Amino acid sequence: FQKADSDLDYIQYRLEYEIKTNHPDSAGKKNPVTLLKELSAIKSRYKMLHVRFKPIAVEQKETKSRICATFNKTVTMIQELQKQTDLE
Repeated sequence: FQKADSDLDYIQYRLEYEIKTNHPDSAGKKNPVTLLKELSAIKSRYKMLHVRFKPIAVEQKETKSRICATFNKTVTMIQELQKQTDLE
């Protein structure tokens, strides 16, 4: 995914925000055990989202191909019509 880096940056921001919000006494300190658990949950959610959206990405690519093919056919038809009208 092209958005993976952006998504991970957002996840990092959310983690930092939640740690500061939920644990204000340890705002400057990071508990490695908590971070590892949260990272594990995030990885699991990311994998789930990847599996869930992969068919959508495939369908999007196929749809784009069909749209391009239809567009190319339309352009060809217009060019043929223009040639026919110029000949008459």
